[in-house]
Amino acid sequence: MIEYKAVAMDLDDTLLTSDLQISEETKQTLLQCQKDGMHVILASGRPIYAIEKYAKELELEKYGGYIVGFNGAAVKDCKAKRMIMQRNLPMEYIKMLYDLSVENGVYIHTYVGDEIITPKNNQYTEVEGKLTGMPITETEDFVKTVNQEVVKVLMLENPEYLRTVYEKLSHELGDKLSLTISKPYFLEIMDKGIEKSTALLHICNKLGIKTEQLIAFGDSYNDLSMLTAAGLGIAMGNAREDVKKQSDYVTDGNNEDGIAKALWRFVYKETQCSLIA
Repeated sequence: MIEYKAVAMDLDDTLLTSDLQISEETKQTLLQCQKDGMHVILASGRPIYAIEKYAKELELEKYGGYIVGFNGAAVKDCKAKRMIMQRNLPMEYIKMLYDLSVENGVYIHTYVGDEIITPKNNQYTEVEGKLTGMPITETEDFVKTVNQEVVKVLMLENPEYLRTVYEKLSHELGDKLSLTISKPYFLEIMDKGIEKSTALLHICNKLGIKTEQLIAFGDSYNDLSMLTAAGLGIAMGNAREDVKKQSDYVTDGNNEDGIAKALWRFVYKETQCSLIA
């Protein structure tokens, strides 16, 4: 029987409820897992900065957890309070990606410091601003303003059209860059080889555990790499149907304590989720 040593999870639409909170049931279950020796890993497309408050709430510093940000491009060791991995997008791609956003008629933004930088604010970048708590800065010259390496660039538009842009750019850029869709209106572009599973493998190696001892939870396309790499990949009940099909198990949704229920079933071998006192 496999003894699971770590659990990784996406944030939005997975760990977090629709009002961007961690439910008390899920929080207490994750705290119990850590007390029993499991490592908790928060793995999101968000910047590290925008994940910190949830790491604090789950006491990752106390128990030796990790934050994976930017879809795997950055990893923070919470206990050591330091970054242990970061891969940036080479500067040479910034102008090319901006030009492609104009050519394909989609919005674009990236992160410089603690700000979101965009040539034109829009409803999709506003969503990112609310999710991350980061201020949005408009600039007339995107390429000039982004005068340093960044971790990732996002292209944004309505989901149906963005999917066609994703397919087109994957064909054109797939040998140079990593592309993934997180939320249906977020196309995320990073350095080649970057995905959540890359970061999780780095953490597993550091902890001296096998990926077979890892449980992963997710809901969208950018979670697929970690769901398939983990010993047990669990899709949320609210996950996209093709994500569910590529997972080992489907739990309840993010508003129904899906993570807690699955951990009780697979870690504690109980089918009923009951609040830990």
